[in-house]
Amino acid sequence: MTGNKGVVSDTLDTLSFWVSWSWTYLLMLWFLLIMFLIWFLRAPLRLHENLDQLGFFMNSLTPKFYVALTGTSSVISGIILIFEWWYFHKHGNSLIEQLALTYVAPFIGGIDLPEKPAQSECKVWRNPMNLIRGCEYFKFLQVTGNSALSHYDMNLTSQDQQMFFCPDVSGAGDKADELMNEAWRTVDTEKRVSLSLQAISANPNCASAHILLGEECASSVPEADKYFRQGLKIADNNIRKFVSIPSHDAKANSLHRRDINICVYARRRVAMCLRKMGKLKECIKITRELIKEFPLMSVLHIHENLIEALLAQKAYNEVQQLLTRYDDLTLPKSAVICYSAALLKIRPVCEKFFADVTLKKGLSALQFTAVEALQRAVEFNPHVPQYLLEEKPIILPPEHLLKRGDSEAIAYSYYHAAHWKEVPGSIKFLKCFWRDTFKLIPFPLEKGKLFHPYTSGTEETDRELLPMFHDVSVYPKKELPFFLVFTAGLCLFTLSLALLTHFYPIFMGELARIALEYFATPFAMIAEHLQALLPQQIWNLLTRA
Repeated sequence: MTGNKGVVSDTLDTLSFWVSWSWTYLLMLWFLLIMFLIWFLRAPLRLHENLDQLGFFMNSLTPKFYVALTGTSSVISGIILIFEWWYFHKHGNSLIEQLALTYVAPFIGGIDLPEKPAQSECKVWRNPMNLIRGCEYFKFLQVTGNSALSHYDMNLTSQDQQMFFCPDVSGAGDKADELMNEAWRTVDTEKRVSLSLQAISANPNCASAHILLGEECASSVPEADKYFRQGLKIADNNIRKFVSIPSHDAKANSLHRRDINICVYARRRVAMCLRKMGKLKECIKITRELIKEFPLMSVLHIHENLIEALLAQKAYNEVQQLLTRYDDLTLPKSAVICYSAALLKIRPVCEKFFADVTLKKGLSALQFTAVEALQRAVEFNPHVPQYLLEEKPIILPPEHLLKRGDSEAIAYSYYHAAHWKEVPGSIKFLKCFWRDTFKLIPFPLEKGKLFHPYTSGTEETDRELLPMFHDVSVYPKKELPFFLVFTAGLCLFTLSLALLTHFYPIFMGELARIALEYFATPFAMIAEHLQALLPQQIWNLLTRA
């Protein structure tokens, strides 16, 4: 049976190949048949008379006709240009090219449509500096009417919370835990808050319910801090109770792992609330303790919170010590690591930096090191300088980010733009040297200089993570398709002809006549050669009306 299917498949493939191969010759045969039909019907169609009338009509045309013709052509090509630009801006390719490949190419030699290269998977990371929904994201929604969080971003957060706060053994926990499991699975804020309140009513010591209320119900940072501290207190008590009991079953172990996650999350949130309230010393102390007690939690990037707090405190030496530990080849990089390292290298040389003097004397050793660090950071994420230089507006950062993408650049710039401004001359230094990085990166980005080449699909992932009102920064820029450039040139050409014909009708009319004669010359030469080669009787038969 399998052999019969293989034979049938091979037969169909062969038949398809021969049909597609024959299309080219069928088109040639069709063209010859059309030409023979026109010659055979030349007398009934009165081709000679119509051609003579066409020549008389062309000679009697006024310049107004040419103005109308070129003006109409420019309008039509302008409309096509607008559609081409819109389609390219939305889909990244040419509308005319896509239509040609879809509908025309299959009829010309059986050309296969080019397959799009498979996009490498873009890993999305939890933003270590994400804001508090209730008192920050939702306030923005109330004031502007625009949501700072995309639906995709909120779904990812819901999935993270389920993994972090839900027991990994079914049936573990009480009724409050069941209500919270349902709350973490939904995205609707009102339903989440309602289920959390029900969970607290069922069990006042439900730590995850206090965490959710701190995230989405608190209207201010101090109020959110109270909720997080309450959840942290309950989780600590549960951990102490677990340690005091010698043996445990699987459900108890699952709840214990959940309580540890709540403890880490709540302490980090408390530290972030202290940072927002200006209590830097307490924030730094809690963050250091977290890193020391839970070194395996490095995947949460708690050290980035510590770097930001130390930069706010202007403790640059301590930041350098952290970077020495985390800016390692074996550890994943981030914009915080790369740009913080660049800022520390720039700080000693930027205050007395003058571009004119540097161009004359050249870079010193310290300035050269600072430029190398800056170019390393820009190669890792080229979107950041536009936000630091205020060339693009900084919006509220998403809850998830794509490393080396626009989402990471926004998340970094939202907090760290102030740290760059605190260093005199750093912005001027950045503006002077950041664009030179792109001269070092090979084009078309088949490999990087210091990092791996940029993965495909970053633009699509950033568009899903970031809100609709934000204009996503794209690097590398896509090249304009041929038909878009051709349509733009055609529009400008026809518009120029229309204006010249309107202002100089006599000159343009004479120019059009000369151009027509010039283009007709090759056909007249071909006819003369055919008349010389063919016998007179055959030529008379072909040209007889």
